[in-house]
Amino acid sequence: MSQTTKWALAMSLQRVMAQKPLSKITIADITQDCGINRMTFYYHFQDIFDLIDWICQEEGAKAIQGRKGYETWQDGFIALCHAMIKNRAFVEGVYHSVQREQIENYLFRVVYDLLLDVVCELSEGYSISHENQRYITNFYKFGFVGVVLEWVKNGMNEAPEAMVERVSQMMHGQLLLAIQNMDSNPILSNKPH
Repeated sequence: MSQTTKWALAMSLQRVMAQKPLSKITIADITQDCGINRMTFYYHFQDIFDLIDWICQEEGAKAIQGRKGYETWQDGFIALCHAMIKNRAFVEGVYHSVQREQIENYLFRVVYDLLLDVVCELSEGYSISHENQRYITNFYKFGFVGVVLEWVKNGMNEAPEAMVERVSQMMHGQLLLAIQNMDSNPILSNKPH
């Protein structure tokens, strides 16, 4: 029942966001659309931004589901972009509000998780510390998120497949090369000096 109520609140927020900007939306707007009382809202979420964060997490997890390895990261990234297109009013509403940081933080978390699995998979057999795996992942995460934010800013008009293909071409072999370079550097590798 709890998940059903959370999804009902999420759908209500998305409906209300199609009618007015996020900065003008109140919890009363959401609960009235949903047909529940304010206490029920507060039972599930602290505030509207907690609800936004939950929506982002749930939609992202559904989109990526299991597509986080080296062979499938592109599919996960494309699915994530299609989920954003499907929820265009919501994504653009949050992006163009003062709470744009919500979308940025969400993308940073999702892309980081997606890429960390790829980096860890490619690192097998190399002496790369977890710290360096995280460093490589963070480096590429900022590039990915920058590309996605620019895509959102420009109206999400470019096909996700084309955007991901471009990113993939720029990354092709670069992750493995970064891992190999860290492995061969005595200061950065886990190998004894």
